[in-house]
Amino acid sequence: MTGSTNLYRTNPDRMKSDRPAGIVKVQACIAYAAALLTPRRLRVQAIILALCLWVVCLVDFSTPGPLDRAGNIKFQDFLPIYVSARIIVEDHAAELYNQAAVAREIQAIVGQPIRARLPFLYGPQVGLLFSPLSRFSFQTAAWAWVALSVAIFFACIFLVWRCCPTLSSYSALVAGSALAYPPLFHFFVRGQISVLPLACFTAAFLAFRARRDSLAGVLLGILVFKPQFLVAIPLVLLFSRAWRSLSSLALSAAAQFLLTRLYFGPAVMHSYFDMLWHIPRWISSAELSLAPIQMHSLSSFWTLLIPWPNFALGLYVLSSIVIIGMAAIAWRSSSPLALRFSVLTLAAVLVNPHLFIYDLLMLAPAFPLVADWSLGKVSSSSSLIRVPSIRVLLYLAFLTPVLGPLSQWTRVQLSVPVFVALLWILSKNCPLITRPSPASHNPVPTRSS
Repeated sequence: MTGSTNLYRTNPDRMKSDRPAGIVKVQACIAYAAALLTPRRLRVQAIILALCLWVVCLVDFSTPGPLDRAGNIKFQDFLPIYVSARIIVEDHAAELYNQAAVAREIQAIVGQPIRARLPFLYGPQVGLLFSPLSRFSFQTAAWAWVALSVAIFFACIFLVWRCCPTLSSYSALVAGSALAYPPLFHFFVRGQISVLPLACFTAAFLAFRARRDSLAGVLLGILVFKPQFLVAIPLVLLFSRAWRSLSSLALSAAAQFLLTRLYFGPAVMHSYFDMLWHIPRWISSAELSLAPIQMHSLSSFWTLLIPWPNFALGLYVLSSIVIIGMAAIAWRSSSPLALRFSVLTLAAVLVNPHLFIYDLLMLAPAFPLVADWSLGKVSSSSSLIRVPSIRVLLYLAFLTPVLGPLSQWTRVQLSVPVFVALLWILSKNCPLITRPSPASHNPVPTRSS
């Protein structure tokens, strides 16, 4: 592969039609932008971005002790999870959602008062999962977890990449892009557990690909430990009449709650649900003042843009309904699984009411899936128009989360319109032909499609 090889070569002349001159010019600009995205340019940009991100991480974490150079706790978001594991091991599970008790444990570990409030926001089953790490010091446990998480992340990318035959000759580019993925950096420095939803989504994709709908539903149901991820997915499956996946998802989520209740008892589960119910009352004191600029969903988009909370909430609900409807139509179509699953993932991200940049880790499989589909797309009058747009939007979806801090002044989170545009144009490539059976995920394309 030479440096001049163009992943996204298009012929603007073939895009000319009877469309208005303005639209033709826009299409020509998009085609030109797509033509600039050569493998060599993408590799160089991925290397530069990765170096910038990880050198910053190295410098920031080079200080001794539990605090970084900015005075923040290293792997800060892992601290309440580690504390919850210790509380469970010490047989004090009743104090999991006692914020004062959790704060005392955190201060004892850090050795000094901390600025941020760090409550435990997950179900008790999450603390139980991490209980083996409680026998180590916090720093040792955190490093062990992020090392394992990074390995899981690259394993997920590798498994998805193996399903992308058109990308088989671009392994270095895929690996470099994965290393430069901005949510990976944020996930690492915060010590988050976003790799668990990523693993669930990746495993669900592989199950759908193997035509095992019920298993895929079970894997998606595991996401109930982060319930905000299950706002859109069940509705998409419901409206697309994917009954086997939907029923398996519901049973999986219910089984997780039931087993957790049997293990910890009703009092602990009551405390957990009470904490979830009253989150709006205290979440602002638990998060940094600049938290909204780090969020990338429709909810945060409208909250930043619209100064009236009720109006912003209404716009969030209406836009979420539209996104769910588009995703349901795409999921029921006869399009390739790579396309439909990417639309489902984008819908889950956009409708998520509380999604930080590190949670965009779950979008990682969509990039190779959509890129592989677009590279193998058979040329047609419609694909010549849409495919360059998809490739440019993929590029922007990868980079715009880095620009999140700009929304502090612009009040516009640029990543969200890009995600919406990408979902919309992907759904436009999903023909309105329903699949003959729920198990048919990769039908042989017909001449008409």
